[in-house]
Amino acid sequence: MVKLSEGQQKTIAGGLTLLAVVAIAGFAALVGWMFVKVLQFAAPALIPVVVGVFLAMFFKPYYSWWLKLVKNPTFAVLLMLLSIGLPLGVLLFNFGSFVAVQTADLIEAVPRRIANFQMWFNATLPNAKQIADKFNVPYMEWTDSFKIWVGNSAVGVVGYASSFLTVLLSLVFFVYFLTRPHLKGATIVRQMPFLKDDTKLFVSQQIDTFIDIVVTFSQRQMCICLLEGFLYGMGFTLVGLSNGFIIGFALGLFNFVPLLGTVVFLPIALLVAYFGAGGSLTLLLMVFSVWLAGQILDGYLITPKIQGDKTGLGYAGVIFSFFFWGIVFNSFLGLLLAIPLSAFCMVLWRAVKVKYIKPVV
Repeated sequence: MVKLSEGQQKTIAGGLTLLAVVAIAGFAALVGWMFVKVLQFAAPALIPVVVGVFLAMFFKPYYSWWLKLVKNPTFAVLLMLLSIGLPLGVLLFNFGSFVAVQTADLIEAVPRRIANFQMWFNATLPNAKQIADKFNVPYMEWTDSFKIWVGNSAVGVVGYASSFLTVLLSLVFFVYFLTRPHLKGATIVRQMPFLKDDTKLFVSQQIDTFIDIVVTFSQRQMCICLLEGFLYGMGFTLVGLSNGFIIGFALGLFNFVPLLGTVVFLPIALLVAYFGAGGSLTLLLMVFSVWLAGQILDGYLITPKIQGDKTGLGYAGVIFSFFFWGIVFNSFLGLLLAIPLSAFCMVLWRAVKVKYIKPVV
């Protein structure tokens, strides 16, 4: 039997430890990769479920109020839907034609405004094509491909959003999750009898923290987006922007995914302000001023008062989460699951750090 020195024993132990860590990390990476692949494959079926969950989280407090009042889940759902649907129906009856006309006019005017922009661009930068050719950039091919991509994306989004089956399934899951009892960590850990009592308590606390982050963020972020959409819509309308309300409301609403509404609809607003009917540099500056005022109001008042730092990710972390998971899943599902997945990673890291990583004194 070979007798090893103390130094050799430490070296072997260190090597085995490192090998075990690499094996565990590799296994975790493999499980994560398989999880993402499964979600990518199941994305079309999962999107109605996720939409239903988010809607249920948003309306849960209102449903709970009705449930306390009537004591019957079915009546509570019906009364809640009626209390939302009737005012919405009245609003659509009075302003639906206004929104429809603005939307139709905006879509109809897109080719004309693009042509106006191209004429301005060619007049302002007459040597753009020569510069592109000099750097070997396929100027016309790129612009044509970009137009085709924009058109296909718009058709795809509108087509998916208007899918009757998708909407119906989302409503079914919305009612199902709305009427389910509040999910608690203690309820979940009861299904894990193999855990020790102290481990059960620890896991239960982490689950409750995760659920609280996701639910509260979703509810508050939707309120922020609706408020911002109304403010941008009114602001754009007041300064005289053509189709200003529908553009501004879409800008605020789509900011549920941070920066998405701004990236998509602010350029549209600026193009309409300069190249649309009655467009001018003054109107463009006024529209930009409305957006800037909205950003200042959101940064210093609306988001801090309503949202705070509930996720613990910070604004930059939230933006990174949406971009990262959107790229990972390469679909709309990544945007829907961005905050839940990031919140799960954050809660898991905090739990591991508290339980297993000892601070260096």
